[in-house]
Amino acid sequence: MTNENKNQSSFGMIGLGTMGSNLLQNIADHGYNCSGYDNDSKKVDTVNDLNRGNIHAFSDLKDFVQNLKSPKVVMMLVPAGKIVDSVIEELLQAMDKGDIIIDGGNSHFTDTERRFADLEKKGYHFVGMGVSGGEEGARKGPSMMPGGDKKAYEILKPILEKIAAHVNGEPTVAYMGERSAGHFVKMVHNGIEYALMQLISETYEVLKKGLQMEDKDIHQVFEKWNEGRLKSYLIEITRDIFAYKKKGENHLFFNDIKDEAKAKGTGKWTSQAAMDMTVPVPIIDIAVSMRDLSKYKDLRTKASKLYPNEKELKYGNTGDYLAKIEEAFYFSMVSAYAQGMHLLYCANEEFKYHLNLDTIAKIWRGGCIIRSEFLEDIYSAYKKDSKLKHLFLDESIHESLQKSIPGIRTFVSDAALHGIAVPAFAVALSYFDNFRNEEMPANLIQAQRDFFGSHTYELKGKEGVFHTDWEDPNH
Repeated sequence: MTNENKNQSSFGMIGLGTMGSNLLQNIADHGYNCSGYDNDSKKVDTVNDLNRGNIHAFSDLKDFVQNLKSPKVVMMLVPAGKIVDSVIEELLQAMDKGDIIIDGGNSHFTDTERRFADLEKKGYHFVGMGVSGGEEGARKGPSMMPGGDKKAYEILKPILEKIAAHVNGEPTVAYMGERSAGHFVKMVHNGIEYALMQLISETYEVLKKGLQMEDKDIHQVFEKWNEGRLKSYLIEITRDIFAYKKKGENHLFFNDIKDEAKAKGTGKWTSQAAMDMTVPVPIIDIAVSMRDLSKYKDLRTKASKLYPNEKELKYGNTGDYLAKIEEAFYFSMVSAYAQGMHLLYCANEEFKYHLNLDTIAKIWRGGCIIRSEFLEDIYSAYKKDSKLKHLFLDESIHESLQKSIPGIRTFVSDAALHGIAVPAFAVALSYFDNFRNEEMPANLIQAQRDFFGSHTYELKGKEGVFHTDWEDPNH
């Protein structure tokens, strides 16, 4: 994709907000001529005011498209939903068959599936690409998850590999798989992100209310953890949040923020997709639910007066207990990744995406929000066994998980005794205990279903489906 005509661009970007503008500058840094378009003239002016010779921004779509060399490559970074469809419709009026359209936003994978089929029929190449790393990642190197048209990816590959983050000399971008695979992988990435953020927030509450630690001491905990096996982007930024004060103020700024968490829906989509596929991802489910509960501040305030804590929250020896919390966090973090990767395994079976789980772990090691030291272990597990159905079954992960079990059991039981909510930790433990449970009590549920609704059941050691008239005294 070297550009011989200096008047034309190799890459076009629609949407010149912070992400779009930063990605455009990242592309330009690597020697490519590129163009941007936005219907907001202020954003266009901001990009043009950068005075970079190889970036040109336009407020007219036709001028923007005409400035691109063929095959034209246009990436959209616009809000998910109907606006993506409307931008595509406009583009089709200006682009030619054989050109490439990339949706780099957080589109729902079912929309990407539909758009891929529609554009393929019309003769256009479509790539649904998840992009992770936030503003800084876009500027310095994101993790990117493209899926869809394989031929289009081969054309895009040189530029994407240059602008991606690099880990051990390898770019954090790779072809994910067929049709909507890229956006499905990004959706699961975001679900894992929800789970990890919930675990960190629950950890903070135990440190603050259970161990009654000062903010500066909590900062030191996260600082220490980020130097060990919990090292990750989210632990790192949490450490920094516990040190950030506004100029001229003596208190941590985050204490001024309301305890009502917002969401853009990708965590919910992960839970919905998992439920549709009957794949359990309870740690993601509870993370979504807790964000929802946080919004009911008025109800929580009233309930706090009605149901005050009955006992002193102070746990005891802080130093000894921090090691148990670290074990509990490690255990639950493993569970969050394991549930997400299991969902990807099952999606691969159901949707025939041709995903490679080791490749996904590999490109998540850098640039993205859920990058962590533990992803090296995940990468190794799937590299060793590409058909591994669940991370809990990997020998190396099994060993480290076993050592963390006492910590998670102590942590969850103590939190319950002291009236501190740790639902993500609790569900991580319950998921594990039932995952290793050869005889779940689901036989009783099947009997109940058959009793009240004649839903039938299966029997041990017998082929077929059965029904019992449970109220027949002579049966």
